[in-house]
Amino acid sequence: MTKPTEEAPERGAATPVSTNETSDMASAARKSAGKAVWMGTAVGIGSAAIVAALLYANKKRG
Repeated sequence: MTKPTEEAPERGAATPVSTNETSDMASAARKSAGKAVWMGTAVGIGSAAIVAALLYANKKRG
């Protein structure tokens, strides 16, 4: 299915997202992914500490 010519964009029309905006989005995605990795690491370390404390407490009682 083709677009009718009256709805087609003019030649040389600007794209909706410029390359500068694209690089800004990419850097924002990298930053948020890095934050997610650190958050996941912190949660994992915290969970391991809780498990170790529970095991230690059970071992001490038994």
